[in-house]
Amino acid sequence: MGALLLGAIATATMPALADERGLVPATTQAAPGKVLRVGLIGLDTSHVTAFTAMLNDPAHPDHVPGARVVAAFKGGSPDVEASATRVDKFTAELRDKWKIEIVDSIEALLPKVDVVMLESVDARVHLAQARPVIAAKKPLFIDKPMAASTKDGAEIIRLAKAAGVPVFSASSRRYVEDVLMLQTDPKVGAILGAATYGPATIEPHHPDLFWYGVHAVETLYQLMGPGCVSVSRTHTAGTDVVVGTWADGRVGVVRGVRSGKYGTYGHTVFGETDVVSATSEMALPNGAKRRAGYYGLVKRAVEFFQTGVAPVTPEETLETLAFMEAADLSKARNGAAVKLSELLK
Repeated sequence: MGALLLGAIATATMPALADERGLVPATTQAAPGKVLRVGLIGLDTSHVTAFTAMLNDPAHPDHVPGARVVAAFKGGSPDVEASATRVDKFTAELRDKWKIEIVDSIEALLPKVDVVMLESVDARVHLAQARPVIAAKKPLFIDKPMAASTKDGAEIIRLAKAAGVPVFSASSRRYVEDVLMLQTDPKVGAILGAATYGPATIEPHHPDLFWYGVHAVETLYQLMGPGCVSVSRTHTAGTDVVVGTWADGRVGVVRGVRSGKYGTYGHTVFGETDVVSATSEMALPNGAKRRAGYYGLVKRAVEFFQTGVAPVTPEETLETLAFMEAADLSKARNGAAVKLSELLK
């Protein structure tokens, strides 16, 4: 599926990030013990204040050491309600509570920081905002989704590969306890299929699943791994059901919810030896403490900045974009199956 595009990206990207021994070039590794200076781009999401609290406050119960937010560029999109109505509030909190320096441009931000977290809630601007970061050779984390189209995502990956700059993008739902415990549950055996569900509110400037359904899609990929070849979608006002068929014959299903109770995430894995389910509201086994929802992602982002190795490959990230965009094409074609290769050509 999309072999030419994915193959070209994989062949060109991975040597830039690691040699044949899996070692990362020194230019992408942080010196041991160094606290990395983090710059934020796009202050129109609650992620910026949540991430800053975890990184900058050693007393935070889910503190992640090794990096500290020091500067930020406001950004914002006036035609996206979730951006226009929140960007000033989050900017003020970063400036006044956390004493983060607010700068006037990305170009002014880059000399002040070692690494960048691109947080703009409007994925349409991610490519333009990533360009100067990559040109400055700063390791880059891009909050979900990587871009507002498969084409833009492929261009970000191409630019990063050409510059030898590590790039990583993911949803926080990949790394919450209820997902990870299913992924590694010894009772399950090999995962033969999975079903996930979660909120799927829609924003008119983005393909439908890109806005919020991305969380359930990325959960599916965390459980199934890459390799989807086609997608079909059933759409109603309150629900989407998206079925992906993998090259090895496995089937993964995403249910996006817009009616009734839709704040809960859930997932079921169908294994060789057992079927196991979990939800975002369940108590963890053996009385284990549940971390804050963003903890796992922030921890892995810092590890990525320290090592230059992304826990999700660019190829898998690109495939998740194609999965979601193919779902839009399937909707337009009355539920017909759409091959991901159509978007990855």
